[in-house]
Order: sequence, then structure tokens, then C-alpha cells
Amino acid sequence: MERIQCCHCGGFFPPSPRHRNQAYCMKPQCRRVRRAIWQRHKMKTDPDYRLNQGLSQKQWVRANAGYWKAYRQKNPDKAQRNRILQTIRNRKARGQPFDPSLIAKMGASKSDSFEVLGQFWMVPVIAKMDALRVNILKIPAL
Repeated sequence: MERIQCCHCGGFFPPSPRHRNQAYCMKPQCRRVRRAIWQRHKMKTDPDYRLNQGLSQKQWVRANAGYWKAYRQKNPDKAQRNRILQTIRNRKARGQPFDPSLIAKMGASKSDSFEVLGQFWMVPVIAKMDALRVNILKIPAL
């Protein structure tokens, strides 16, 4: 049987004779990606599936009351990152125009020594990327 290339990892594998259009190998990560793609497609195209997923999620939240509050207390960095990203999602949903000053200020400060201004999240607004945690320092002028 001819080996085919996995769409996720790029490795070659023998396809199952029972699945003619198999495109992903059986590695756990590749299976997870395949299922996520299928579910994303199903959520977009099937209103019944979307409704059932929403009801299932509401039922889980009722059964696990207080889970998210405890999670945010345990993971303050993740909670802060989500707040920042949610602000951007809200802005996009309201259709507010893009403001380049939200990303960074271009003016240089004049200082005689390095001073830590703090730790911030650089959140991409244009490209689809993960947020990046950075330390911002004042750099002295030469």
C-alpha cells in the first residue's frame, strides 16, 4: 500500500483501507488538529450542532460553578492577557477604527540610566499571532 503525507506533521504513513480520503496520521497531535478543524467547520455550517454545543457548555458551567473564578485566581497572568485580548475583540466587534498608537509609541525618551517601566503584553491587532510578553526599558540617549 502506498504511503501518504500527513497534512499536519508532514510525515508519511500507510493510510487505513477503511478511510479512502485519510489525510492525517494517527499521532495524537495530528488527530487533535484534525478534530479541531472538523469542529470549527461544523460550528460554522451546522446550526443544530452549534446550538447543541452552546447548550452543553451552559450545562457544564452550571455544574461547575466557580471554576473560572478559581482559575483566574490561580493564573493571574493568563487572566490579564485575556482581559487585554477581550478589549481588542470588543473594539473589533464595535467596528472602531485601527489606532496605531495602541501598539507602540515611537518617541524616544531621554534618560541617564536604564529604568524598567514594567512588563507588558504586545498584542497583535493586524496579524493573527499570539500575544508576546515583553519588558520595556528606558534607554539613555548617547
